[in-house]
Amino acid sequence: MTNIDSLFPGFEARWIDGPVGKIFARVGGEGPPVVLIHGFPQTHAEWHEMAGELAKTHTVVCPDLRGYGWSAAPHGDGGKALYTKRGMGEDIVAAMSALGFNRFAVIGHDRGARVAYRLALDYPDRIHRLVPLDIVPTGSYWEQADKNFALGTFHWGFLAQPNGLPEKMIGADPDYWLDWIIRHWAQDMAAFPDDIMAEYKRCFRRPEVIAATCADYRAGATVDVSHDLADLKTGRMIECPTLAFYSGVFVDDERDPLKQWQRWAKKVAAERVNSGHFIPEEIPDQIVGKLRQFLLA
Repeated sequence: MTNIDSLFPGFEARWIDGPVGKIFARVGGEGPPVVLIHGFPQTHAEWHEMAGELAKTHTVVCPDLRGYGWSAAPHGDGGKALYTKRGMGEDIVAAMSALGFNRFAVIGHDRGARVAYRLALDYPDRIHRLVPLDIVPTGSYWEQADKNFALGTFHWGFLAQPNGLPEKMIGADPDYWLDWIIRHWAQDMAAFPDDIMAEYKRCFRRPEVIAATCADYRAGATVDVSHDLADLKTGRMIECPTLAFYSGVFVDDERDPLKQWQRWAKKVAAERVNSGHFIPEEIPDQIVGKLRQFLLA
């Protein structure tokens, strides 16, 4: 382990068997369970500012997604199954079952938010509160693709390219890629101290992690979209109360995020916040009280 441990005081480090390999998670606190799922290109460490506060009232579980951080990163299959959000969600369900939790809330950021809402759709009996941070559903996002999407969200298409192209290019200088991405999407780099950036880079340098993140985005451009559109066609919706925060970086008022979420969720509210894309690290104090209130309602 690294000095990142010190940022999660009172949390236990756990390695849990998942469907395709070990999942790393930190577990702390007491009370109703809530899972915090990180985004790209980060790890569970993105929750270091919020996990302790939420642990005052909840049992908090912070996993590394399949293919990210310290979790297993099995070789991808072109995005057909291993790195779909449905597949990644299976790891979360397995981990929570192993920890003794059959019903829980889930807060997700970025790619983690896509896993989170897929969990709410696929396991309505297990998810009782959902908080997606800075996304709209994948199917909706691709539907709205335009020039702004192509320029501001260029990585969606780039990382989804086949035959190892993005892996080769990112692998030439993974530190530069990760640093550029975070600086480009953040509003306040003061939220990213040196030890956190060093940890993100250390994990992201692994070739298998680079490959897994590309497989994640390939799934996001193919099978994940099919899953979303199938839900729309059959009328299956998120049943649990949902609270969506968005920053304006990738999701802004022009996209009408509340309207988009209402296509997939029956009981949803949306709120814009003054932040860069990395809401959990940039404005934790502004949202943690709202999150606790929503989770305990």
